[in-house]
Amino acid sequence: MDQIVSKVDPKLLELLVCPLSKARLSFDREANELVSEKARLAYPIRDGVPIMLVSEARRLED
Repeated sequence: MDQIVSKVDPKLLELLVCPLSKARLSFDREANELVSEKARLAYPIRDGVPIMLVSEARRLED
């Protein structure tokens, strides 16, 4: 089954920052996540809505 990739408004991406580090986020289209390199966290996007909770974020591996 193919993963459904949500569309994220580019203007929204410009406004969002990591709630932990306050750093800019990049969009990982393949994983459908917003990534904070500074905090080493990836925030999921569900049904087109970024879930900007540290408790919901996935830790990035080195």
